[in-house]
Order: sequence, then C-alpha cells, then structure tokens
Amino acid sequence: MSKTKEKLSPKDITDIFTSGCKREKNIGIEYERLLISSETNTAADYDLSVCSLLRIFAKEDNWDYITDDYNIIGLKQEHDAITLEPGAQLELSLKPETNICDAEKKITSFDKKLKPVLERLGLKMLNYGISPVSTHKNIKIIPKRRYHLMAKYLWGILSDVMMRETAGLQVCIDFCDEPDAVRKFSIANKLSPFMTAMFANSPIRGGADTGYKSFRALSWLNTDNDRCGFAGGLEGEFSFNEYIDRVMKTPLIFINRGEAAAPVNGKINFEEFMNYGWNGIEAELDDFILHANLYFPEVRLRNFIEIRNHDCAGHGLQYSIAAIYKGIMYNETALADAEELLSVFSAKDFAEFRFNVPRSAMDFKLKKYEVCEIAKEILRIAEKALSGSVDYKYLEHIKEYTMDGISPADVILRNWYGSWNKDINKLTAYVEN
Repeated sequence: MSKTKEKLSPKDITDIFTSGCKREKNIGIEYERLLISSETNTAADYDLSVCSLLRIFAKEDNWDYITDDYNIIGLKQEHDAITLEPGAQLELSLKPETNICDAEKKITSFDKKLKPVLERLGLKMLNYGISPVSTHKNIKIIPKRRYHLMAKYLWGILSDVMMRETAGLQVCIDFCDEPDAVRKFSIANKLSPFMTAMFANSPIRGGADTGYKSFRALSWLNTDNDRCGFAGGLEGEFSFNEYIDRVMKTPLIFINRGEAAAPVNGKINFEEFMNYGWNGIEAELDDFILHANLYFPEVRLRNFIEIRNHDCAGHGLQYSIAAIYKGIMYNETALADAEELLSVFSAKDFAEFRFNVPRSAMDFKLKKYEVCEIAKEILRIAEKALSGSVDYKYLEHIKEYTMDGISPADVILRNWYGSWNKDINKLTAYVEN
C-alpha cells in the first residue's frame, strides 16, 4: 500500500525559513535583461528567436534544458540557471558568491559566450528597466503555463506592463538565525525605496518620455496590492511567523498537481486551503512554496532574503547594487548606522516615498529630509564597511550619480533631450553596455 501523506503543518512551513540559517555571508544575484531586435529595437519574440537562442546556446556551452509541457523555457548548468520572464526577458541566476568580483567574472564570461549567438539571431541584450519600444500589447507571453494563469489573474492596471515589459535585478543575502533575518529584512525594506530611487533606469517607454524615472517601479505599484508592496518589518516587532501569516492570507492563484494546474483565482487564501482543502485537493508543502513565490513584496523572505526592487542597470551599476547590500548587511557597524539613519521615518513615510519614487526618484523630500542626502549617507555607510575589500571598487559606479544627487534615469533624460535628439537607437546603444 502507498504511504498516505501527512497533513501539512505550520511547523513544515516554518522549517522552510529556519533551514536558511547559516554562517555564510554570500551575495546572490538574479539579473534580468531585455532581448530586442537589433534592427527594429522591438522586443524579441519567443517563437521567432528566443527559443532558438536557448537551443543554440545550450548546445554550444553545454547547458541542459528547462521545459514546460515540452517548451524550452530556460537552461541550467550546475548551480546556475537561465530562465525567461513572461515577456521573454532573460534572467541569469548565479550561485551565491562571497565576493561580487567572482559573480562579475561569471557574468562577463556568460555575456562573451552569448554575444555571437545574439548577433547570429539579430538580437541585442539591454541593461534597462523597461522595453524601450514595444509595449505589452505587442509582446506575447512565453509558453509557460504559470505565466498565463498569472496574467489572467493579476488585476492591477499595469500588471501586463510588469510581466511583459520590465527587467529588474534582485540581490539575495544570507542570515544566521531568526533575529538576524528579521533585522536584515527590516533594514532591506527601509532601504528599498531609496535604492529604487538611486538606481531608477526606465524613463523611456514606447519610444517616448513617460514622465516617470522608473516606469518599472510604477508598474509594480499597479500590479496587485494583495501581494505587492511592503511585507512588514517597518515598525515594531517582526518574526518568521508574521511573514508566514501575511503569505497565508494572500489569495491563491492556482494549485499545481502533476502536469495539471487547478485555477483558484483568489477565491480562497492559502490559510483556508490549508485548513479546508480545495475541490478535494489537500494542501502540500510544495503548494506553499509555489504560493510564496507568487507573493511579490519589495523584499521577500525565503530561506534567504531576496531584495527585488531595482531596475536593471548596466555600466557597472548592476554590481553597485550588490556592493551596497554586502557592505551594509554583513557589517555590524553598518547595520547599526543604517538603522539609526532610517529611524526618523515611519511606516507611513516609507509608503509615501514608495508611491512617489517612480516619478521623482532622487528629486523628492521625505518629511524635512532630501532623499538625495539620505542616499549619500547610505552610500557612505557602505563605503566605510567595504573599505579595504576587493568589492569596494563597485561602489565607484554609483558614486558619480549619487553624489551629484541624480539617478541613471536623469542621465538618460538629459541625453534624450540633448545629443540623442530623441533617437531610440542611441538609447538602446547606450543601455546595451
């Protein structure tokens, strides 16, 4: 007789988070980029070119396929993975490294190997936060069943923009125990709107100035308020169980069973599913893991901390993001300094800033404080923590922006109305690097 599975318990779920407690101090990078046509600057189509890109690169560099119903949706090689976002944006997920310079070497090597395949297929890969020409109406969702279910469910007015047009960069950090996780989670949430402002890099969309410095951040404000935004830790005590409770009370989108998916479309939340089941289906641990991955806060707690709120950026800025978090999160003095710096703001202040940052980026006043001045202090804290480190050099890339009180978007807009004369080809050439 087959063994009956035991009912999912709260301890099973808590164990996911406590299993992440470790003494390592690694940095993980999840790096999304936009694939576009070299000739037209329009978004690359999965059927016409992106699937071929994966096939060719897998053969030439010995990667294994990741498939969904026989469709190639990504590649894997040891601890690294290449996956596709809903609009065929390419994401490179690397094994966490102690030093950012080791991650840079892997990314540089990957890009060098991929470039001739891109050129053969007439494609370019952009370090930019949003599709510069094509809008969601002209971008098909790749053949991954999960994405199609998400697209039908997510109810925000810009959810299609978020899914099909945008590219970001996530940084993952370790924690040694629950108090350490909660502390870092809290600081990461408080830093998040400032980091969004510092690295804003998506002002031009559909070939025109949107009036926003991070249209990507705007799209997340208008995706699904049940599962986006801050997930706690801004005021008072916090814990793994409080985070779990927030996830549990989030509406379910669908349930996977084998090769089939059962749409739920928000009719129950996970807590109700766990207690009562759904159409004869009992909750399992994999259901919670899937559901938690469909919860999209600014900072996501897993068996590591995933900080998710940055536009994709190039010119070395992709490594500056990781360097700031490494400096602050893995240095006791820097953690304390960041806590003190941000202690003057309330949860309401952070929410107000998050709402305004897509348009204003660094040009905003929070209470009586200039955001650009707070950003400079954040950078100084990271610099002090990384002084003498092999990764200190990566702060130089963002320093020239932050100390001038501007974001990458400000430079793009200055060029857009200046020497580029609104030429989209000059924009895409600039953000290819």
